[in-house]
Amino acid sequence: MSEPTTTSQPDEQGTADRGSNRSHRPASTAFKNFVMSQWAPRAELGLTPSDAAPFTVARRSALSDRFAGARLVVPAGSLKPRSNDTDYRFRPHSAFAHLTGLGTDREPDAVLVLHPVEDGAGDAGSNHHAVLYVRPLAPRDNEEFYADARYGEFWVGARPSLADVEALTGIEARHIDELGDALAKDVGDGGVRLLVVTGADDAIEALVEELRLEAGETEDEQIVSDDALVEATSELRLVKDEYEIAQMREAVARTIEGFEAVVRALPAAKAHRRGERVVETTFDGHARLEGNAVGYETIAASGEHATTLHWIRNDGEVRSGDVLLLDGGVEVDSLYTADVTRSLPVDGEYTDVQRKIYQAVLDAADAAFAVAKPGTRFRDIHAAAMEVIAARLEEWGFLPDGVTAADALDEDGQQHRRWMVHGTSHHLGLDVHDCAQARRELYLDGVLEPGMVFTIEPGLYFKADDLAVPEEFRGIGVRIEDDVLVTEDGYENLSAALPRRPEDVEAWMASLR
Repeated sequence: MSEPTTTSQPDEQGTADRGSNRSHRPASTAFKNFVMSQWAPRAELGLTPSDAAPFTVARRSALSDRFAGARLVVPAGSLKPRSNDTDYRFRPHSAFAHLTGLGTDREPDAVLVLHPVEDGAGDAGSNHHAVLYVRPLAPRDNEEFYADARYGEFWVGARPSLADVEALTGIEARHIDELGDALAKDVGDGGVRLLVVTGADDAIEALVEELRLEAGETEDEQIVSDDALVEATSELRLVKDEYEIAQMREAVARTIEGFEAVVRALPAAKAHRRGERVVETTFDGHARLEGNAVGYETIAASGEHATTLHWIRNDGEVRSGDVLLLDGGVEVDSLYTADVTRSLPVDGEYTDVQRKIYQAVLDAADAAFAVAKPGTRFRDIHAAAMEVIAARLEEWGFLPDGVTAADALDEDGQQHRRWMVHGTSHHLGLDVHDCAQARRELYLDGVLEPGMVFTIEPGLYFKADDLAVPEEFRGIGVRIEDDVLVTEDGYENLSAALPRRPEDVEAWMASLR
């Protein structure tokens, strides 16, 4: 990998500048004149409005309605160092992506600002006018063109111009250098209040804080304001629009293909000393080929590892006789992700005990599906699954002496949760755990509405050293997870094309192998 370059001499450098000591850039006038000359005109990028652009107008208007008179600052986020002078691949903050429609790796350090205007005089009759502050493509007579490892065309390719950004998003675009003055306008003395989405860009947060302190705003007032904005951008995503639902369908379809690829790769996984890595790389490679990336680190947990809920080390063997718990999701270019889990018999057929556990988990999932409809409270999905889990554990004699399923389901009991400590459902979308900053009354205590998308994912996990269960159950973990869309009269299982019943899983695996 090429290194960023420097012209400084080592004895002139502070420690912060020494990461690029390995090479240096020519500094001669002759070099600069030559490198910035004799280039053909750049080809037009030919950008047109994205499919998301019409939908983002309504999203911004909905946010505008909640914050009339305030200036709303939504950063995309900055590049994050992976090690020394190399960065992780960029992914914009989900609130920014939702409100602009920009996906993949667009646009590091950009900031969306909703500027307040007089009532109804803003975009689409809203109370705000949106402006995207970005760093556009530098001209070739600017040193950034060849010398800037973060933005330069030599290093990262041609960036869009301001006109390109406007064409793609339908939002007015301005140079990022104008941001400071734009944020400061009319702040203080009873004027415009600044609100920023926190957790996205430390530098932008610091700038906003400085402007607010200059205006005499207290720290407590700042926190309350920012929390309200973060909350609102999260709650906007609780009900998906038509575009978002289409993206979720695409993400699920690509994810199912990834599961098929893993089943075909199981012989190679069994033959490798780190077979879980074969599973992981098969799925992750598919995600990069057919989408943007994985939506979260793939869980490829075989045998005892399947009893660790977030096993992402994926360095174990895949052995004959094991159950492989594969929890993966493809994130498509729009950044919407699926989240699907299947617990697969490595040899293609479940043992009697594995099938017994699997069927209990499937019955719990089906009970949860049965209540997934408009008007149901989100928490009722979990309660329905837990009734089945508790009843099955009582039937098997795993609950403590004298404890019934009803006792366990009581808030003061919960003994059945020893074998399923996680929840049954979470909202899904741009984030794998989407809408996480929404208020409790709209999330956990919220009522299901058409357009909501969430998971149903009960499980049972019996660790290898769990003396509370018979030996034949130990070392087996099973989770079944599907992605669910609430419809006008019930639900649609978006991932239904991936077999769920044990006999169907076995037949599906046989057809692929």
